[in-house]
Amino acid sequence: MEVIEKIRELLKNRKWAVFMTVCGTAGLLLIMISSLLPDKKAAPAVNAERQSVCDSAAYCKDTEKRLEAFLSEIDGAGEVRVYLTVGSEQRYVYATEGRHSRSDNKTEEEEKYVIVGGGSEKNALIETVEAPEITGAVIVCGGGGDAAVREQIYKAAAAALGIPTAKIYVAKIR
Repeated sequence: MEVIEKIRELLKNRKWAVFMTVCGTAGLLLIMISSLLPDKKAAPAVNAERQSVCDSAAYCKDTEKRLEAFLSEIDGAGEVRVYLTVGSEQRYVYATEGRHSRSDNKTEEEEKYVIVGGGSEKNALIETVEAPEITGAVIVCGGGGDAAVREQIYKAAAAALGIPTAKIYVAKIR
């Protein structure tokens, strides 16, 4: 009963009512101010771009290590070191939706990106992420002085990387 009496006493006190009104008004003002502040989610877009560059470098390093391990298995190759050149960074392919209409002498085509999310969180839908394009390779190995070993390394590297042998250089390691 004492608690109920204290609550009634507080409600009767005019200072308490003013305090609650001020707190409520301050809360509403803070909500209004927060809607005017910039989104903090815009910054991760820059980080995502930076991360894709890091991912491209990591992809290149990983491919070099895997190719070194693969080529060292060739008989007579010996120790193998690989350096790859990359022509383009990781690329995003966005999903699109289209509308095609034909009438007598006209053909109309309209394509739009598929947008997902709501409010300020709208983004284009990523359909695929293409790996960076490898444009060339330099391979040095212990057996690089032997023409037969060099030919096997050219063919194996071309097949593994999907590039022509003209974009591959093989030399003997010192």
